[in-house]
Amino acid sequence: MDFEKELEDLITTVLRENASDLHLAVGHYPTLRVEGALIPLTKKQILTPDTVEGLIFAMLDKDEHAQFLKEKELDFSFDHKGRARFRVNVFFQRGFTGCAMRLVPVKIRSFEELNLPPILKDFARTEQGFFLVVGPTGHGKTTTLAAMVDMINRERAEHIVTIEDPIEYLFTADRSIIDQREVRTDTVDFHTALRSVFRQDINVLMLGEMRDHETIATAVTAAETGHLVLSTLHTNNAAQTIDRIIDSFPGSQQSQIRAQLSSALVGIFSQRLLPRISGGLVPAYEILIANTAIRNLIRENRNHEIDLVIDTSSQEGMVSLNRSLTELLRKGEITMESAIQYSLNPQELRMIAR
Repeated sequence: MDFEKELEDLITTVLRENASDLHLAVGHYPTLRVEGALIPLTKKQILTPDTVEGLIFAMLDKDEHAQFLKEKELDFSFDHKGRARFRVNVFFQRGFTGCAMRLVPVKIRSFEELNLPPILKDFARTEQGFFLVVGPTGHGKTTTLAAMVDMINRERAEHIVTIEDPIEYLFTADRSIIDQREVRTDTVDFHTALRSVFRQDINVLMLGEMRDHETIATAVTAAETGHLVLSTLHTNNAAQTIDRIIDSFPGSQQSQIRAQLSSALVGIFSQRLLPRISGGLVPAYEILIANTAIRNLIRENRNHEIDLVIDTSSQEGMVSLNRSLTELLRKGEITMESAIQYSLNPQELRMIAR
């Protein structure tokens, strides 16, 4: 088999079907994810071990090939002839290779195109502080951050540094200088790259992911010292995000990080992508703004009260996930079944959506 030709054919199918992901697994047909659903390509042959391996190795250079065989898994970005860019994870399972490819759109979409709330523009215009986009895997966190960085790039003359594993969206410098650093290719790891930003005269830092308490501590310090820091976490809502950050530190350090986070945090945006009745996906979200009440709750370790503050602070721009879901229901964008599936408190949703 000509693996490069077969890979090109699969990528063409991804683009034609407007799929978000391509899965290659031994014993299965090549499978697309379209609007959240897995769709097997039954006109293709069921994948054999040799075919999956050949398709994977067609995307890897010599060094990546060796690293994959050594570490048994690898994240990397793959650009196919300028037509399509993917974030790829390759791995072994039951002795066979497997692959998941996430399509990264070439064009960075605006807030309006993504149906995101205008308040995100206010966060992007903040000169310093710590802002997080959170939510489950595959629900658009990186796309939202890319929209924020691109707006900063178009509006202000700043030095923007991104640290990613791997690089996903490629930015074209406009008014800003943008340096994009990829872990393993441009830097040893997140923590090493983070330490360097203090010597790089930066204004804005976009950190692809926070994986340990050392990375979090350095990111929060950067936000305290005059930088705007944007990052993501795989958490479900704002309260859980703050708990996750604090709990990642040893007990002896938790009081200090609570104090730092309470002063550095500017906001948390939690998002989900739901199937739209008319087709495609639409975001539902929770917005936390770090006002005086929120800062006090974080400092005093009363995170369990954060949801109540969000619920009662709509006049300040805060939005609970259930309120966002209710608004989508009111507009006829989503079904009640979808709303209940994605709600973190379905009982409350049913009450307010009546």
